[in-house]
Amino acid sequence: MSRLLVTGGAGFIGSNFVRHVLAHTDHDVIVLDKLTYAGNRDSLAGLPDDRLRFVQGDIGDEALVDGLFEQVDAVIHYAAESHNDNSLHDPRPFLDTNIIGTYVLLEAARRHETRFHHISTDEVYGDLELEDPSRFTESTPYNPSSPYSSTKASSDLLVRAWVRSFGIQATISNCSNNYGPYQHVEKFIPRQITNVLRGIRPKLYGSGENVRDWIHADDHSSAVLTILEKGRIGETYLIGADGEKNNKDVVEMILETMGQPRDAYDLVTDRAGHDLRYAIDSQRLRSELGWRPRFGDFAEGLAATIDWYRMNEQWWAPSKDATEAFYAAKGQ
Repeated sequence: MSRLLVTGGAGFIGSNFVRHVLAHTDHDVIVLDKLTYAGNRDSLAGLPDDRLRFVQGDIGDEALVDGLFEQVDAVIHYAAESHNDNSLHDPRPFLDTNIIGTYVLLEAARRHETRFHHISTDEVYGDLELEDPSRFTESTPYNPSSPYSSTKASSDLLVRAWVRSFGIQATISNCSNNYGPYQHVEKFIPRQITNVLRGIRPKLYGSGENVRDWIHADDHSSAVLTILEKGRIGETYLIGADGEKNNKDVVEMILETMGQPRDAYDLVTDRAGHDLRYAIDSQRLRSELGWRPRFGDFAEGLAATIDWYRMNEQWWAPSKDATEAFYAAKGQ
């Protein structure tokens, strides 16, 4: 593989993957991104022009997609509508992008016999009880609980069907919650960090007992690259870094790391259908493909993330006011 197409490559985890590829391989990259509110051209700033080409467009545009597939050796599909709150407010964009958009890409992969890797989420599995010691594995049944997670589950099933029915060269990864640089301030960790930087008390849904399994975006990127290079066609790999923390602990860690009292936050009404716990068993990825996370210590990765947001206010400030106005209107 010498040229990769990365859909959603101006988004959070997509842009981190592009940066990882250009730093650690000889591959060139074409980014296809619609630049919705969650995409930011500045997330790719400073990367070499001779190895990166940016195309603004929709993955649902069949002619555009087909022309790009002719130019690349592999496609890594990050593009998605991904915010649970937004999916509860208006599910339609999630169907258009996550289902129809994935279909368009799969058909192009079939026509051009292109290697295809599909990025998904652990939310397709639903949630676990807080006291349940088990974790999600590749054989866990799907049980999505929101319009977002149900459309991601649908896209996963499309990929599996196209592998079996048409023989496309595809793999899937389902990842736990990402954090790190270039994440939109609507998301949990950057929202709390930027609130503290702005002198605003962080907000926490419900009692804050909901558990997420955190992984730094650079570790996600290295895992995806490993699957692309070594993964078995037709297989699904779960990506996780053993980073289980409840939301209350994360907020308190952010406050403490930023020199604030651990209890300097407010509780707000819980989100409808808020999943209790996610937890990833990434043993297949580690044992079969030899992958290991760099940020095995969540506190270390969180401190590095706080430093990035502190030093890059010009990146996140333009979207901060609108995000907080949106949540304020909902009392959150």
